[in-house]
Amino acid sequence: MTWTPAGNFLLNQAIAETSTTKKHDLGTIVTCKDPTYGMGEFIYLDGVASCAAKSWVTYKNEDFQTVLLAADAIGNVAISMAATTASYYGWFQIGGYAYGKCLTLMASNTNVWITGTAGSVDDTSVAGDFVVRARCEALATVGGIYSKFSINRPYVTDRTSSGSGA
Repeated sequence: MTWTPAGNFLLNQAIAETSTTKKHDLGTIVTCKDPTYGMGEFIYLDGVASCAAKSWVTYKNEDFQTVLLAADAIGNVAISMAATTASYYGWFQIGGYAYGKCLTLMASNTNVWITGTAGSVDDTSVAGDFVVRARCEALATVGGIYSKFSINRPYVTDRTSSGSGA
């Protein structure tokens, strides 16, 4: 993918690169375009141990620290664009068509759920682990099991019902 800014924004660090030097303010959001995949939205975050390219993570707006997506997570969700491990900074996709890791082959046009494997998702329903605002579009295996997802600032709540709570 060749992501270029879709506006008047200078990328000091390419979307698919990592750096040990912070080149943007954490939490910076940029909209980019790709000739094949269209528009995408990306956020600049801290890395986390064992974060491979296409890993799913959660992050909080207070400090923009990432954690590999795991069962019972709560927070904003993004997909890493590169192997953004601990002590590195990088871009994570939060909008558009994205390729992400999945535990098993996922059916097209299915909901997305957290799995027992950190950083991966699946289409098997797990109470409280639904990834809101994410949908599997199509299977695309390239060097592992990945799928094409449609995401729009996804998040997880760890709720098991939609009842009124505090």
